[in-house]
Order: sequence, then C-alpha cells, then structure tokens
Amino acid sequence: MSQLIKIKVTPRAKKDRLGSWQRDVLKVFITAVPVDGKANAALIGFLAKEWNISRSDIKIIHGETAREKALEIPDDVALPLQNTLIW
Repeated sequence: MSQLIKIKVTPRAKKDRLGSWQRDVLKVFITAVPVDGKANAALIGFLAKEWNISRSDIKIIHGETAREKALEIPDDVALPLQNTLIW
C-alpha cells in the first residue's frame, strides 16, 4: 500500500531541509537547480534519507516539471506533523 503526499519544492535554497505544512502541502527546500531533473533527483534523495526509505520507494505522480508535486510513498512512512515547523 502507499500514500500520496503533496509537496511544494523551493529549488536553489541555502540548504536541503523540510519546511512547514501549508494546508495539506509540505514545503521542501532543495539546494539543487531545477535543470535537467536535478532538483527532482535531489528531492527524492533528500526525502529518502530524511524518512529512512529507499529512493525507489518515492515516485513523482504529478508535477515532474512543476514546483508543486504529488508523491507516492509507502504507508509506513511517518510524516512530520502538520502545522509543525521543522528546522
């Protein structure tokens, strides 16, 4: 089984980090530039490391070329609580 999560990516950030929830969208800051899929690859790598799952467990379902994306991830991933800022 899997779950869907909405992500808003900010590329060219100072450092890779999770941001806060805005409604049902998790903000994620990535240092990579949005060229040739580099930001998507960095996003998947960062989230896999952050959530301690395999990169292949994360799939971009929608928004391959957009800042707002829908990701499919395993059900057993513990997401950060909504409305909680993570530093």
